[in-house]
Amino acid sequence: MWWLVLILLAFIFQIATILILEFRNPGKAVAWMLILFLFPVIGFILYYFVAQDYKKRRKLRRRGSRVFQEIRSRLWQQAAIIDSIDQMNNPEYRHQERLFGLLTHISESPVTGCNETMVLTDGEKTFTAMLEAMERAKDHIHMESYIFRADGIGYSFQRVMLRKAQEGVKVRLICDGLGSYQLKNSFVQELRDGGVEVYFFLPALLATFDRRVNYRNHRKILVVDGTVGFVGGLNVGDEYLGLDGKLGYWRDTHLQVSGDAVYFLQNAFLGDWRLASGQRINHPELYPVHHCQGREQVQVLTSGPDQHWDAIQEMCFGAIAVAKRRIWITSPYFIPDPSIYNAIKTAAVSGVDVKIIIPYKSDGRIVKYASLSYVEELLQSGVKFYQYQKGFIHAKVMIIDDLLASVGTANMDMRSFFCNFEMTAILFDEAPIQHLCEDFLKDLGESREIELKAFSRRTKLQKGLELLCRLLSPLL
Repeated sequence: MWWLVLILLAFIFQIATILILEFRNPGKAVAWMLILFLFPVIGFILYYFVAQDYKKRRKLRRRGSRVFQEIRSRLWQQAAIIDSIDQMNNPEYRHQERLFGLLTHISESPVTGCNETMVLTDGEKTFTAMLEAMERAKDHIHMESYIFRADGIGYSFQRVMLRKAQEGVKVRLICDGLGSYQLKNSFVQELRDGGVEVYFFLPALLATFDRRVNYRNHRKILVVDGTVGFVGGLNVGDEYLGLDGKLGYWRDTHLQVSGDAVYFLQNAFLGDWRLASGQRINHPELYPVHHCQGREQVQVLTSGPDQHWDAIQEMCFGAIAVAKRRIWITSPYFIPDPSIYNAIKTAAVSGVDVKIIIPYKSDGRIVKYASLSYVEELLQSGVKFYQYQKGFIHAKVMIIDDLLASVGTANMDMRSFFCNFEMTAILFDEAPIQHLCEDFLKDLGESREIELKAFSRRTKLQKGLELLCRLLSPLL
């Protein structure tokens, strides 16, 4: 029976390895052990290639830090940096020293004070604004997208990129290696033949053998001439125009920014460009001096394996913790980590108006059941959940009192918080916050509230699926 002893020892070794490497994240350890029990050998092979590798995480951090330090002094001289709470336009910050201190310490990107923003609430408006900005480009176009498709809107972007490249504009494009794995080689080659530089961020096969497949670049960035930028939930594809036969109308939120905050969108892009292409680019013309025309205060937060802090998760927790009147969240994937979950629950029990909009239609069954697994307990605490009925809602928005609002690429889930390269813009001024509040109320009108009494009567099969998907949720 010696072979049984060897099998047992091998199994114990696999469990011990996961426990030792994932002791900082018990939920993730449980999820991987579940996979290991279901698929004893295959599960450990998957863990080896897919799970985080902390040595590579530290390497990415060092690289990102070097890129930033090279241009830090230049940005601090050119931008209107808000380094004191007394400089905040929003009077709500007069007694928010802790939150302001958190925001200014968790990120290398500061609060900037010379910006104009425009909230874009669907694919048609967003793509029109992006393409118009690209048409006006004189020096460079920097674009980054998790998903880029060779379809109708994809070819519209391709045509503009090729035309601007022929005019002498420097055009650089980053696509995520996994999110854009279906992008046709012929489409990419046409871009490269036309003078557009295209790189894939950690291509899936290479990243698997390099044990970095878990690091996906989920950012969506467009920077034109270093003066106009875009960030938000929209990738490039026809489905974002509502042309997906299954999901139908696509509700999303994107942000157009001009001013100081664009410097930090640019910096994030160039850091990702360094990781994707190996090229270090820090030309001064990429950070042009601009004439300040707006007074909006904006902070660009990035998070990912190249950062020292899980900045977006820290921001969400800190903002939720200080909320006094309202916490309004829209997220297509709601899989909060324990700290965010408890912060939301505590706020609702304390009487804060907590409303969360999630999709009714979903683009992923496992993620949908994982999200629903959190609903009943939070409903019992006073949180109100709404399922969007008009189509698929993909916006990633959070509104805290009249204090701040965030628009970005990060979902309210553990993958966005701890694994992906993500980005969000924090808005502090009354006008954009009010705009997002109006959009949220409109979305509520097109949503159906989940009632606790009816929801608690769902079938045992669904509850079982929710439990299983919740156990696996740290890996989703």
